[in-house]
Amino acid sequence: MSLALATLVYEWRRYLAAVVALAFSGLLVLGTTGLFTGIVHSVLATTERSRADLFILPFATPQLINSDSSLPDRVKPLIYMNPEVVDVESFDGGGAKWVNVAKPGEKQVQTFVQTWAVDTGRDALTLPVDYPDQVRLALAEPGAVAADATDLARLGVKLGDTASLNGKTVWLRAVLHGYPGVTQPTVIMSRDTARLLGMGDQKGKTGPLMVRIADPAKADLVAAQLNAAAHGAYRALTRAQLNRNDERALLSEQIIGVLLVFFIFLAIGIGIGITSQTLRGAILSNIREFASLRALGISMASLRLIVIELSFWVGVAGLAAAALFTFLISFATGAIGLPLVIRPNVAAWVGAMLMILAVVSGAMAMGILKKSQPADLLR
Repeated sequence: MSLALATLVYEWRRYLAAVVALAFSGLLVLGTTGLFTGIVHSVLATTERSRADLFILPFATPQLINSDSSLPDRVKPLIYMNPEVVDVESFDGGGAKWVNVAKPGEKQVQTFVQTWAVDTGRDALTLPVDYPDQVRLALAEPGAVAADATDLARLGVKLGDTASLNGKTVWLRAVLHGYPGVTQPTVIMSRDTARLLGMGDQKGKTGPLMVRIADPAKADLVAAQLNAAAHGAYRALTRAQLNRNDERALLSEQIIGVLLVFFIFLAIGIGIGITSQTLRGAILSNIREFASLRALGISMASLRLIVIELSFWVGVAGLAAAALFTFLISFATGAIGLPLVIRPNVAAWVGAMLMILAVVSGAMAMGILKKSQPADLLR
């Protein structure tokens, strides 16, 4: 065990503040980006968990977030021209006014909801793969709707209650889990119910389109073939490509971009400020030991390397603590229906940032080594 690591292990209390500062710096960035990414996946859970292999969207706006993703009706037949395509269906959604039927003594809820229409046939292309069969059968009833358990309070209903959607009566026949509405409640219905509510006619528009192909392993190849034949009329995307585009669309929003930059600078300030001062104080408390090393002939350059190695191990400990804290926070956010989605590239970037912060903090604290004069041992 090296001298730097042994010092950290046996005097860990002196370095705890630095480790915690680095951990919370990492948690601040990971939690913020993970939260925004989780919002995307919560809002688009119905799309992501469908049986589609490819998605067809407008060429100019190849994402579902903050865009008009409708397409002309004429696009759908064009997709069938590829021999690998076996099924194409539109995924319809929109906004609607929700009013619950308040019971005596209860408050009436009026709010706007996001609606999505799915097909209820067994193995239907637009039907999410994790819908239990009882949910599928419940939605097949005309006028039946479903909502996530976390949205029931905002909607003012419970299973079996009646409500009004765009002025027409609907019944909550199923409760979902893992489909929370972040900005507004989400209501799921069958395509037939959507037509009954007057939501099916898009006046010559359709989409976005979901596509099932014969061999899902060829998704990238078929997407390239469809794009080559599109001539700018649409864009075919795999699930992974659509997810990346949606995440970028959300993170590129001005207010979100400003928040991310602010949190990154705040994390850097906290990390460097607290870590460098903690290391400086710890080194100062051990200044006589460093003076003893100099008296034994250890050069100042070697002492500086010890401090840099010590700051490196502090960074490793802070990185491990950040991973632990993020893991625990993900359980808390998951309990309220909002997943924390951490991408590997973001985690790698934050890890590199924490290690750089630790080493830079160690370099800033090296100036205190000038006080390690062997002559001081004689006082």
